[in-house]
Formats: sequence, C-alpha cells, structure tokens
Amino acid sequence: MDEFIDVVTKDGKLTGRRELKSIIHKEGLYHHTAHVWLYTKDKKILLAQRSSKKSICPLLWDVSVAGHIDAGETAKQAAIRETLEEIGLKLIENDLNLIGIFKCFQNYDNGLIDNEFHNTFIGELKVPLPELTPQEDEVEALKLVSFKEFEYFLEHIGKDMHFVAINKAYYQEVYQKIRMQIV
Repeated sequence: MDEFIDVVTKDGKLTGRRELKSIIHKEGLYHHTAHVWLYTKDKKILLAQRSSKKSICPLLWDVSVAGHIDAGETAKQAAIRETLEEIGLKLIENDLNLIGIFKCFQNYDNGLIDNEFHNTFIGELKVPLPELTPQEDEVEALKLVSFKEFEYFLEHIGKDMHFVAINKAYYQEVYQKIRMQIV
C-alpha cells in the first residue's frame, strides 16, 4: 500500500511536507518508522520473519513488528496500529515503552533509499504465540527466542537470516533495554 508519510529533516524534525511512501523511498527522503520489540516475562523475545513477498530483506528474522508512521500519526499510534495489522495483537498506549529513536540510513540493490528514524518501543507479550495472527504480506512466521539464542544471533549477525548486519549496535541496545525491563 502506498500511503502518505510525513517527510522530516536529516535530524528527524517534521517539515510539514507529506509524500507517498514510494516517492520517499525513491528519493531517499527522511521519515519515521515505528518498531515494537515484544518480550515475555520468562526471558524470550518475539522475532518476526519478513514475508517472502517483501522487496527488502525477504525471509529475514528481525523485529517483532515494524512499519511506517502514516502522515499525521504519532509514533505510538503507529506502533499500536502496526502491531494489530501485522500480528493481530491489540495493544494500548500503556503497553509500550519508548526506548529511543534510532537513525537507520541504508541504500539497497533494488534502488530503494531508506532514510529512517526507528521510533523503538518495547512491551511485554502477554498472550501465547499461537494466539498471534501473522499478516501474510508482511510476516512469514513468528517465533520466540531465549536471551541466549538472541545473543547467539548477535554474535553471528547476518548469518542464518537473522538481523541486518550493519544494525548490530541497534540490536544490542534493544536487547539491553529488554534485559533491564525484566530483571
């Protein structure tokens, strides 16, 4: 879907301009996304496998939920909407804790220029995995991984289709924030 997204400056500030997502990625315009990392009290983290239909990183295991923030939408509103759309989980604002806004500027072989600010939230997953419903066009599969497994994926980043290698510092920070939340 080619929705309208707010264009921001290289520092993440709103410009007042809105563009279609396709134009934003074609021209490399700066924009915001919402990321949601879900964890369980028994020290597991939910990973989503990107759909095979995705133009970027198909079948890669990554963040629980991620999506663009629509024009006029807040980061938290987008996080809640994307979580419902992508995995069928209904959250409320108090379920999410903003841990930071992370720059992620990447160019892809297919010509897409992705200059994003990841508004990153963590939250507790309070339902069993089988109750989640992956959205076919976005999510191929879901799995819970232990902290030990997550650490292994960080040590071997970019292998076995887990995580984007150049974003290692981002994953490490997310992991530390989740660990601090549970301890």
